[in-house]
Amino acid sequence: MRDPELVWRWYRWRRELVAGAEPNAGHRALAELRHLVPRLTLVTQNVDGLHQRAGSTDVIEFHGNLFSDRCFAEGRPVDCDQESAVPQCPACGSPVRPGVVWFGEAIPESALNESFAAATDCDVFLSVGTSSLVYPAAGLGELAHASGAVTIEINPNPTAQSQSFTAALGGNAGTVLPKLLESLTQP
Repeated sequence: MRDPELVWRWYRWRRELVAGAEPNAGHRALAELRHLVPRLTLVTQNVDGLHQRAGSTDVIEFHGNLFSDRCFAEGRPVDCDQESAVPQCPACGSPVRPGVVWFGEAIPESALNESFAAATDCDVFLSVGTSSLVYPAAGLGELAHASGAVTIEINPNPTAQSQSFTAALGGNAGTVLPKLLESLTQP
């Protein structure tokens, strides 16, 4: 609120960088996995929209989305004029902010509820490319494990929670997930 023009310059620069990025093989493998696993729930801490661009649908965005905007006063999603230095809410005139969760803010309640429900009702839980340090997201694997799911961590390096998973697969998502998908589709 102290310098909204600076914040918007930074977010516009960030949006431009992210818009130039492409989904990797891991994003595409997760999108393809939906065809094999009809009840697949994809929860992401990323705000870049790459899962959706890879073809995933109904993604639960724990930290929001870089390409959406919200009214600062009312918190609801808005479409607004992006030409002004600080966009204004077309309904109330309040400043608009990027639709991401900032440090110190709560995860949207719907994202929390849907994620917790999916973790307690899954057979297999994959934790992919996360440090597993930041709660409440880090608690999803614990919740799935406590509910009887097979839990698998996929990460280039072990995390503090690696030993609590059923299995830990070393490697990056762009390499491990396509191999996992391939193993599920071969006779």
